[in-house]
Formats: sequence, C-alpha cells, structure tokens
Amino acid sequence: MSLASWFRWNEPPNRISQRNPTEMVVETLMMELSWQIKQAEKQQRERENEYRKIKTGVDYGWLVSYPKQSYDISPGERLQLEDMCTKIHPSYCGPVILRFRQVVAEYEPEAQEVSRLFRSVLQEAAEKIKEEEEAKKLARQWNTKNRTSLSLTTFKSRSRISPFISDIKTISEDVERGTQPTRRVWSMPEFRNTK
Repeated sequence: MSLASWFRWNEPPNRISQRNPTEMVVETLMMELSWQIKQAEKQQRERENEYRKIKTGVDYGWLVSYPKQSYDISPGERLQLEDMCTKIHPSYCGPVILRFRQVVAEYEPEAQEVSRLFRSVLQEAAEKIKEEEEAKKLARQWNTKNRTSLSLTTFKSRSRISPFISDIKTISEDVERGTQPTRRVWSMPEFRNTK
C-alpha cells in the first residue's frame, strides 16, 4: 500500500462551491453595514473621550476597555434589510457601497442611525434599478412597434410612385403664369392610388 493513498495527495482539490450572486450581494452589503456600525461606534467613543478630556482636563481613555460591538440591529430589521438587499442587482453592489460610504461620511451618524441611512440608500438604488428596467422595457416596446409598423407599410402598398408623369407642376410654370404656388412640396413625386 502506498503512502500517497493514505494522504490523498493525488486527488484533485475540491472546487469552491459556486454561490448564488444574490447571496453574495446580500452578504457583501450586510458586511458593509456591520463595518459601518462598528466605525460609527468607534467615532462615537472617540467623541465622548474628547468631551470627557475637555471637561475634566485628564485623559483616562487608556484605562477604559470597550466591548467589541455594543450596538446590533434587531433580527426583524436585519431580515428586512436582507430582503431589500436581494433586490439589488450584482452590478449595482459596488455603487451602493460607495453611495452608502459617502452618506455615512457626510452625516457622521450615531451607531443607531446607520441602519436607517443604509435603508435609504437601498431604497434609492432599488428605485433607480426599477426606473432603468422600465426605460429598457419601453425601449424594447418602441423597437418592436417600429419594426412591425415598418414591415406593414412596406409589405404591400396601394399607392404607386410615378416620378415621370408629364402633368407634374413645377415652380417655374407657376412663376411664368403669375399664380400662387400650391402648398405642395415640389421635390416630392406625385402619388396616385391604383384601384
């Protein structure tokens, strides 16, 4: 018996299971939310330490030990946010994260307010996605409508174009006669219905 069979060196490595893109989007966005909550808590503690330092004149911040994460969103709210994350297309995941970071940097929220900002960014992205889908749908409808209307007009036409008919009036004839020209465009050929 060989030693390789014991350690299974000859077997191909197991492939990483392919996950659903929606699951990856939800996981990525929720990780971003929890990271932003931690950052908001950290900034909040730093502000409190600065306030205490200014108030008392002494810095005892090095004595204090803080819990890793003291604020956590409720399970119901987490489920609602995860449900909203499922509506985000994978191609919008990056822009949603960037917008969320921008909003957090702009408002500098408390830890409790971060989830509300996250919800508003998700709603904004979902509305944008919906608008783009409606625009694509209208464009598809317009394209199919134009194709059918063009095919119907070119299929069989009852009018015939006769560009070399002798009774076509010209501008020079009207000028020579001194009459007012008709409202017809002179560069267009004469159309006649055939019965």
